[in-house]
Amino acid sequence: MIANDTFWSPVKLSLEVASFSLFIVLIVGIVAAKFMANKTFKGKSIIETILLLPLVLPPSVVGFLLIVIFGTRSFLGQVIEQLFSQSIIFSWWAAVISAVVVAFPLMYQSAKTGFETIDRDIEDASRVDGANEFRVFTLITLPLASNAIITGAILSFARALGEFGATLMFAGNIPGKTQTIPTAIYVAMDSGNMKLAWSWVFVILFISFSMLILMNVIKRRY
Repeated sequence: MIANDTFWSPVKLSLEVASFSLFIVLIVGIVAAKFMANKTFKGKSIIETILLLPLVLPPSVVGFLLIVIFGTRSFLGQVIEQLFSQSIIFSWWAAVISAVVVAFPLMYQSAKTGFETIDRDIEDASRVDGANEFRVFTLITLPLASNAIITGAILSFARALGEFGATLMFAGNIPGKTQTIPTAIYVAMDSGNMKLAWSWVFVILFISFSMLILMNVIKRRY
């Protein structure tokens, strides 16, 4: 059973979706966190609430909102359908978008915390020495916040890997196309195939456990 494509397909797809979503979340999360860190402006609390909202919303609500935003009746959905001749719903990209939305708050909050703990005098000193903003950010800010960023990245990857509700509603459960480990476990349990369900559970437990061990090792080193 474990050697066949039926078993490994959801595992492979989950890792692909989680990895690609992490790439997006890492870039967008760091940029958003850097922009919001140590800033005070009107409406900041509202923007931060919106950015962190997927963290507390039920997954079914997130999935519903994604369908509304990207559905064929929405403007964005119609534009996507005209450009690519197909709807984004029930596609691999729908699984990625679902993972990005639920994982983003973890990356954003962790990176923002890291940026806010940096001594701004260190950054100012590098500016006095002639470094431009890009060099200050890449050579000073990012290394100093690297521990928080790595922690956020690991937590985001684990969250994307375990995403279920929004993915099931928005991407569906199409074997070989959108069926991830969590949805595969749900289907296996629903059909009474507990042996198969347990096999997937052990796989995702192993991956998640390994990610947490890695995070603890990194924390100790830094």
